[in-house]
Amino acid sequence: MSDIIRLLPDHVANQIAAGEVVQRPASVVKELLENSVDAGATQITLVVKDAGRTLIQVTDDGKGMSPTDARLSFERHATSKIRQADDLAAITTKGFRGEALASIAAIAQVELKTREHDQELGTRVLIEGSRVKVQEAFAGPVGSTLSVRSLFFNTPARRQFLKSDTVELKHVLDEFHRIALAHPDIAFRLVSNEHEEFNLAPGNPGSGTGTGLRQRIVGLFGRKYDERLVPVDESTEIVRVTGFVGKPEFAKRSRGEQYFFVNRRYIRSNYLEHALRKAYDELVTRDHFPSWFLFIDLDPAQIDINIHPTKTEIKFRDDRVVYAIVHAAVRRALGRFNIVPSLDFEPEPAMIAASNASNDRSVPNWRPQDLGAFTAPPRPSPEGWQKLFDMGMATPVEEVPEPAMAPTIMPSREIDEQVGERPLFQLHSTYIVAQVRSGVLVVDQQRAHERILYERNLKLLDQGAGSSQTELFPRHLELNATDHTLLSGILPELRSMGFDLEFFGGRTVQVNGMPAEATDEDPARLLEQLLEQVKADGSALRNERHQVLARSMARSMAIRPGRALSTTEMHDLIDRLFACEVPMRTPAGKPVLVTYTLDELNERFER
Repeated sequence: MSDIIRLLPDHVANQIAAGEVVQRPASVVKELLENSVDAGATQITLVVKDAGRTLIQVTDDGKGMSPTDARLSFERHATSKIRQADDLAAITTKGFRGEALASIAAIAQVELKTREHDQELGTRVLIEGSRVKVQEAFAGPVGSTLSVRSLFFNTPARRQFLKSDTVELKHVLDEFHRIALAHPDIAFRLVSNEHEEFNLAPGNPGSGTGTGLRQRIVGLFGRKYDERLVPVDESTEIVRVTGFVGKPEFAKRSRGEQYFFVNRRYIRSNYLEHALRKAYDELVTRDHFPSWFLFIDLDPAQIDINIHPTKTEIKFRDDRVVYAIVHAAVRRALGRFNIVPSLDFEPEPAMIAASNASNDRSVPNWRPQDLGAFTAPPRPSPEGWQKLFDMGMATPVEEVPEPAMAPTIMPSREIDEQVGERPLFQLHSTYIVAQVRSGVLVVDQQRAHERILYERNLKLLDQGAGSSQTELFPRHLELNATDHTLLSGILPELRSMGFDLEFFGGRTVQVNGMPAEATDEDPARLLEQLLEQVKADGSALRNERHQVLARSMARSMAIRPGRALSTTEMHDLIDRLFACEVPMRTPAGKPVLVTYTLDELNERFER
């Protein structure tokens, strides 16, 4: 029997490799831009025609190549980045495999012009379908210009799979954005069909990375992004997290600008995305997507980037630690720059009249303690309160002074003698309307109470000190096997929130007591709802399970629309809402309050 295994010719092997490296014109753009960055360029220009089908050209002012290197750069596995296998543990450059130029040259007509700074002449290399057509000296500027023409000219089947120019150009722009964001210290220019799309100046070296990145984001996505960004900066011995995240109110229904960079390399990571989404859990609804531009820097030995041909996927040696640090960094940044509207204490006569009228109502079956036990926060100094009052609703995020968390609002009972009664009233037994410094504040009473109860429940779960009210006659509930097993696992958390439960035999649970704030709730309904929420969430982490339980309890026990409140009860609800860490949103990310400025009202009245 004759031998059947043969070594593939180089040009065939290169075409096979090209199938992994080059899927579309954007793949070529990525490789060429990264090569220019690795060459130490300070200015890079990308020119494309017909979305890259006809021409992709990258020009840089990097260090250039010698005649020998210019020729070897098109050979498979020829690279200047690594010498031995151990070097893979310390990769700091973009490319390192040595396959990109060889793969591109296998399916296109490629011309390279390059000159080193200490040489009078440079080198020109022309390659077509992996075959060198020309190599000669030429006179030109320092750096390199690499032109790729007629992509897939010798593989027409591949060319037919390309999408329209509009779609392909979008992918080119995506790659350009990623490289330009990763290197705000480099000037980038993009020309498409002889029209200049971007001309991005480098960031000021003395202004810091954050300022340069902010300028680059604004340059790429528009001036409107300048007001949407919240800075992130967290350093530990293991990893540093810097960059910006978008303010919750600017989250989009479609995926917005979401960029992760690890050691200046753009990556995709569902794991890190989960950390980000969890940080926004109580600020953005699940059908909205915030923006982020985050840079994660750590020892290259702690990651493996050689797991995917495009190098957009990596593995962390300790992914749980990175997850926790990223989540904490973003959460802290959002808390530090969370602005709440300050209440105005100069009463308007009309609002006081409305407030007094609401106070005269009869409010059956309502007790202030129905809002749940509350301990008033420490009383701040009058000076600190005046600063908060003077902030108004238009204070820029960046100017918020320490402390990092949202400011605490002083209960009205403690400041009445200083600033007078706050005017507010109830609207349709659903909303609470109050005056703020720059207009009017409208609070959804149910959502406000839900936020209060949620944060209270979280504290009870952490402290394990929930109060319980004993049932006059214990109740017995029959559970199915799944719910019985699940209840066994979360029993300590339920007891922390005030449930007094014990197993009575078989799958029966005996309810001896309920949380003090849930005495009017049906135990079977409340427990069933809690168990369904835990099952739907599927969370195995203890802190996430706490959030699910606290959120479900808060939703079940919050006051409903249609409940009339006295003035005292409204003041109490407002005070406790603004004492919360995140008063602006429900645990599910829905708005708790809205504001209408005087300018908006004047506009409606056509003033």
